[in-house]
Amino acid sequence: MAHIELPLTEPSISFTSTGDCEVRRTVHSSGLRILTERVPGSRSVSIGFWIGAGSRDEDAGHHGSTHFLEHLLFKGTSTRDAFTISETFDAMGAYHNALTAKENTCYLARVRSGDLPEAVRVLGDQVSNSLLAADAFEMERTVILEELAMAADDPDDVCAEQFFGGIFGNSPLARPIGGTVADIEGAQRDSVVEHYADRYQPRDLIVTAAGDVDHDSLVAMVLDSLVGWTMEDGEPEPRRPQSEAAIAGRTEVLLTHRPLEQVVVIMGVPGIVASDPRRTDLNVLSAILGGGSSARLFQEIREKRGLAYSVDSFPVMYSDAGVLGMAAGCAPHHVSEVAQLMRDGFQSMTAITDAELSRARGQILGSSTLSLESTDSRMNRLARAEFSGEYRDLDEVERMLAAVTAGTVAELAHTLIARPMSISAVGDVVLSALV
Repeated sequence: MAHIELPLTEPSISFTSTGDCEVRRTVHSSGLRILTERVPGSRSVSIGFWIGAGSRDEDAGHHGSTHFLEHLLFKGTSTRDAFTISETFDAMGAYHNALTAKENTCYLARVRSGDLPEAVRVLGDQVSNSLLAADAFEMERTVILEELAMAADDPDDVCAEQFFGGIFGNSPLARPIGGTVADIEGAQRDSVVEHYADRYQPRDLIVTAAGDVDHDSLVAMVLDSLVGWTMEDGEPEPRRPQSEAAIAGRTEVLLTHRPLEQVVVIMGVPGIVASDPRRTDLNVLSAILGGGSSARLFQEIREKRGLAYSVDSFPVMYSDAGVLGMAAGCAPHHVSEVAQLMRDGFQSMTAITDAELSRARGQILGSSTLSLESTDSRMNRLARAEFSGEYRDLDEVERMLAAVTAGTVAELAHTLIARPMSISAVGDVVLSALV
């Protein structure tokens, strides 16, 4: 079975995916959703507790709360202090972390299968039962400000934040995931606690696990672990609308002048949403444009002219907006030429060769296949499936790639080329070099 719908109203779904892996899904009466993929021969498990709220979901006065919570949930519950949480995973030799994104937040671990029960107990305790203590709040304010300062010293990070802020305009997607310095300095504990109480409920939680995992056992473990919540009957949080939103306030050119040896340049156009049926065409287009050492941008800018060490392209797709971007780093006196070559490469995508199409298909299918060797990738794939409402296995990926033609890529390229381009640069650069 290559393509499986995951309706929120279906309490139990099971099927076999590529490689004879058993996938099961349970929707609990509280709205909590649990998905597992049992991988034959695996001796470990990757597990994630996903909250369907990211930086874009912060109300006015709560900006930065999502990132604040990512930190604070490691700082103690009513039954475990911060050291106990850390010590537990260190004693397992496990990987334990969290991530904040624009549309979700995840608390995750990778453990030996025998250590899964204890890992679930701690993760569930963190998510449902954190204290968000006042002293921890003030300490993490300082830590987050240090994290933001570290990012502010990295021209790649600055250029990327600047680019997404410009291209997403007035959309909440334009806000930095970690919040701004002003957001963090001005954050109030009461606001973060409100965000936690509103967004961290059974209806918001998706648990995904892949590896040596028994579904029924995991369901019982998860329910036992959520000690801070009352598991009353309720519906899952509705999925995000999957349609393109109108975005105003885009900025065409953004510059940050710094006396650096290189200039970082990112440019791109509004792309397509994650549910768009042309998403595979976009992935193929990006692979041909800048997806590897045989890609057009790499060949033209690095191999033929030696103007840059790093150059690539990237597609980004969210529920209501997307981007096709290109990035490069080069000496200040090469910026103008590199920027023009990036534009030319983008414009050239209205015509591709059969050899390029075949190479891009192979690159994407090979990368997808190799990713299945990782239980982390499988765990993440389950989460993406639940957030989107549909599961696609490797056979479906191959079928979708086979449906891409030079004509469909060219048609999408024509559409994207007509859209306004935003350019972000950081380094010893002036406006005239980019326009």
